[in-house]
Amino acid sequence: MAMLRATVGAVILSLLAPVGGASAADDYPSRTVRIIAPFGAGGPTDVFTRIMAQELQNALHQPFVVENKPGAGTTLGTEYVVKSAPDGYTLLMVSGTQTVNETLYTKKAYHLMTDLVPVAPLIDTDLVLVVNPSVPVKSIAELIALAKAKPGTLNFGSSGPGSNYHMAAELLKNLSGIDIVHVPYKGSTGMRTDIISGNIQILFDSVPTMAPLIEAGKVRALGTSGHNRSPILPNVPTISETVPGFAATLWVGFMAPAGTSQPIVDKLNDTISDILSRHDIQESFQKQGATPFIMTQANFKTFMDGQVATWAKVINANHIVLIK
Repeated sequence: MAMLRATVGAVILSLLAPVGGASAADDYPSRTVRIIAPFGAGGPTDVFTRIMAQELQNALHQPFVVENKPGAGTTLGTEYVVKSAPDGYTLLMVSGTQTVNETLYTKKAYHLMTDLVPVAPLIDTDLVLVVNPSVPVKSIAELIALAKAKPGTLNFGSSGPGSNYHMAAELLKNLSGIDIVHVPYKGSTGMRTDIISGNIQILFDSVPTMAPLIEAGKVRALGTSGHNRSPILPNVPTISETVPGFAATLWVGFMAPAGTSQPIVDKLNDTISDILSRHDIQESFQKQGATPFIMTQANFKTFMDGQVATWAKVINANHIVLIK
């Protein structure tokens, strides 16, 4: 009889276990979810993150609040999330910058792909290479020729070491063999001011940010960074049309602290993917120069692992000074 009672108890527990797991996911979220953006306010990452936060709030009926925690090349905000409870109530916005930092920073308090778990991607958007109008070139080929004729004399700006804008230029250097000089800024505002004034000659920036300045004639667009021409700048060729193999888009996604339960991760991935699959969201994003980026959680992890490896090769090939 005792054995029978034990057997019956074990069966009941086994039946209840999945129900409990499902219930935990069904109850999530039951309070405010914080989204930590380790970037400054106003850039494309911030803009699209806030759009998604509102959509998640509408879908899951709890506030999703974006908090900007910039500093130290995204490592401060990233570390903050690493140290947060793995309960789904603190999420991280991640971009290519954090995958670059895995190689660029020799001392960090975390490892991106082990201390955090990928949840879902959000957007993928092209960059555009622009020059100050005083630079006497009108194409990527002419820029490369000028840079080779005057090595070390042209400066390119970025929002800081390891940023998408920095690494896109390093990739161009690597593939074309040119020598241009990096001028890092503390954020994006200074680099944009200086490309207009002519204090720097070259800049990679996001298409949505640069398009109005290009139209106003304040900068000259030479090429975009994706595989296909940008629908916002259809007359601007891709850089890969001149430099085969070049591709350096700005992508953004969500991560959570390692240990966050899989049902919660799955619920977030499913909800984000459903939102991004909507026609109105796709049309709105594409008008702003961004492509909704939809992947399963497993595929997003594979993608991010590949990004870490790709940028490690670029850093090593260009002998970029590591940050200690």
